[in-house]
Amino acid sequence: METPLTPGQEWKRGWTLVLAAAAGFSFMSVITSGMGAFFGPLAEEFGWNRTTLSLGMAIGGIINILLSPFMGAVIDRLGPRRMALPGLVLLMLATAGFGLANGSVMQWNGLWLFYGLAQLTVMMSVWTAAVAGAFTAGRGLAMGMTLTGAAVAQTLMPVLATTLIADFGWRLAFAFIGFGWGGVALVLCLLFFRNPKVSTPAAREAAHDTSRLDGLTISQAWRDRALWCIAISTFLVMALTSGLFIHQIPILTDAGVSREHAAWLAALGGVAGIAGKLLTGAMMDRYNPNWVGGITLGITAVAFAFLIDGVRSEPFIVVAILVNGYAAGTKLQICSYLTARYAGLRNYGSIFGFMVSMIAVGAASGPIVAGRAYDLTGGYTPFLLLGAIGCFVGGVLIISLPRRPRWEKAGADIAATGGAVLSEGT
Repeated sequence: METPLTPGQEWKRGWTLVLAAAAGFSFMSVITSGMGAFFGPLAEEFGWNRTTLSLGMAIGGIINILLSPFMGAVIDRLGPRRMALPGLVLLMLATAGFGLANGSVMQWNGLWLFYGLAQLTVMMSVWTAAVAGAFTAGRGLAMGMTLTGAAVAQTLMPVLATTLIADFGWRLAFAFIGFGWGGVALVLCLLFFRNPKVSTPAAREAAHDTSRLDGLTISQAWRDRALWCIAISTFLVMALTSGLFIHQIPILTDAGVSREHAAWLAALGGVAGIAGKLLTGAMMDRYNPNWVGGITLGITAVAFAFLIDGVRSEPFIVVAILVNGYAAGTKLQICSYLTARYAGLRNYGSIFGFMVSMIAVGAASGPIVAGRAYDLTGGYTPFLLLGAIGCFVGGVLIISLPRRPRWEKAGADIAATGGAVLSEGT
């Protein structure tokens, strides 16, 4: 058993792992972040409408919902590195493959099907599992830095894709993004995406045997109250904040904000999201993560309340967008951190794969609920009220989590019966 490391020691040994994980996670996000730039050229060349162009993203979402738990089990068996390297190659080919579109809607959806399956091999669980296994004292900030990769893609891709399309055409733009961005991520992962705590070949091989790690079994996880609280809270906050994010410009314009001003406010929320990942990660390492996570998610209720007709004002609108943006940068981070804390690492991939499915369902259903509320009532007030209540409940669920993860006792019981259980530092 190794002596526990300080956060500084963990970062000295593992910062390259975080860099590689952030690069890999960013590549997973490039197409969804930049596809809007391709809609115009594709519609112009093939005469497709926006429904046809958007259908592929729905295919990817369905694949994530159905197969994430299964892929999580594969991650547990093979280990993150064995998944990430071939997965990145597949995703590079899938991204470049969009440049082969020939006008057939069936072929276009087939390309999205291949992309969705390739993306599943490098889903968020791959990157967070590796980081969770390498960091304990500094896990919160390490998770935040890893997930910032998606924010980088969301910031850069619209401009990058537009520039590449203008200079080289949309077909070559897909190729440049796939082999360029993907190639950088692949090189970084080849060099650095490995657990820095194991150095010998035997130790590296043992690291893939997750049955030797601390954590709950799958059957124990299904019965664990803390994990269900995390799942329900994540679903509630993800669904409600996703609905607010997608509909925030219509909500703001209904409040009398110009479309140009609304777009700038949305961009300001994106900056707040990056700050949210970093600040929340640092605070979860320093303070009680249940309270940090619960307050961060619960305070999102303020964003909904400040946008309700009769309450909102210019200062309240700015505060609402900043609060929602900040929280939007933390939802996945809080979920992944607390899942590792309460499930342990033994079956982290499988358990977090279920969380990913909940995230996908929430992200898909929230905008529909917001739109339906508007269609039925002619305004967003019912949805905003629901959002204020739901986010408050989500925060309370996280604050109420038990102080001691169940797997600590489970690990002690296994060790007492002769099972091989290692601490997170081994």
